[in-house]
Amino acid sequence: MRMMTVPGVGPIAALTFKAAVDDPRRFKRSRTVAAYFGLTPRRFQSGEHDNPGRISKAGDRDVRATLYAAANALLMRTMAGSQIKSWGVRLMRTKGRRRAVVAVARKLAVLLHRMWIDGTEFRQEHLGGKA
Repeated sequence: MRMMTVPGVGPIAALTFKAAVDDPRRFKRSRTVAAYFGLTPRRFQSGEHDNPGRISKAGDRDVRATLYAAANALLMRTMAGSQIKSWGVRLMRTKGRRRAVVAVARKLAVLLHRMWIDGTEFRQEHLGGKA
């Protein structure tokens, strides 16, 4: 129920995330949860080139799809304003809709893990990490 206080996160997203993570203490930092589900950019690096690619798509595909759907619902359907939504809308204007939704999904994974560890509820004015 605590995870469903986040806008866009419903019962399916909360249960899928909770079942996939299983034990939140196995991740040292909340940021690594997003990488575990493949929501971090893939890098193509050599001595001369550094090209950021698409997301790595490692980890559980169903959890990644559920987080993407929750982020899309947060940005497109949720009427309640929050800092995470306004951050995503600003990203959408500069980077495009798909990249913004993936970035918000990554932030949702970090936020849900941190809420689970701390036992806190979502606050509309709070945005975890950099804004």
